[in-house]
Amino acid sequence: MPSPANNSLSDSQLQQYHDAGFLLQRNLFDAEEIGFLRQAAKQDRQLDQHAFGRNDGEGGSIRLSLWNHPGHGIYGAFARCHRIVDTASALLRDEPYHYHSKMIMKDAKVGGAWAWHQDYGYWYANAVLTPNLVSAFIAVDPATKQNGCLQVIEGSHHCGRINHQLTGDQAGADPQRVAAIAERMPLKFIEMEPGDVLFFHSNLLHRSDQNRSDHPRWSMICCYNAKSNDPYEASHHPNYTPLNVLADDQIKQIGQQQTSDDHNSLSFLDPNHDASARSLDDVNR
Repeated sequence: MPSPANNSLSDSQLQQYHDAGFLLQRNLFDAEEIGFLRQAAKQDRQLDQHAFGRNDGEGGSIRLSLWNHPGHGIYGAFARCHRIVDTASALLRDEPYHYHSKMIMKDAKVGGAWAWHQDYGYWYANAVLTPNLVSAFIAVDPATKQNGCLQVIEGSHHCGRINHQLTGDQAGADPQRVAAIAERMPLKFIEMEPGDVLFFHSNLLHRSDQNRSDHPRWSMICCYNAKSNDPYEASHHPNYTPLNVLADDQIKQIGQQQTSDDHNSLSFLDPNHDASARSLDDVNR
């Protein structure tokens, strides 16, 4: 397992994350590695069958598929590789475990928007005591302003957990508070190339526009919780489970052997258990 004292990031990178709430690492994966992930995802019938839509309240809908366990195939190779896990360890200052992963399928012309939200706005209801969780957003396709790249409000993770309310089928942060935060903190558009990875804090406000372009914007997001932040009650996402971390070269080895994952090991999430789409009474109490 990775050590909480990890030297893979410089002091300035760690400071960037803790000050801004995010850290963008360019070219963390090379073209061949991300090509294996893209091919597997876009040919994966089970991923498509387990996908569910989220109405964005603006006339659009976004598709996603979510699973709890990293698995032993190409998805798990990314979620369990040292490049990702060691970075998560350094940012969390603790041993990370896989909280869940998801594939965001923002298709050309029809991909919907995401409302402003914090991930901890959902995960708070899962008996997670602190926001010491981090997500690794892996660009599968190019992410541009035109196809709905991620937008973040820099430093907004310092504002604490914000109450969330339903917007369409999505849970969005209190718009009045978001507007006030946006007046004081800078908005950043995170344009990315395939293989770039954005690590971001669970309280960072983020959103994305609809994809009205001719180009898809798929991404895989691997979410990690700190071992010391293990939920005090069971929920639809896992409690602490040690990660079997893989050597980085395993991505290409696994990618050459197969183009899809071991679906029995993934534990796809029933969309009815997704806190972003059900009543938020528990989230906001």
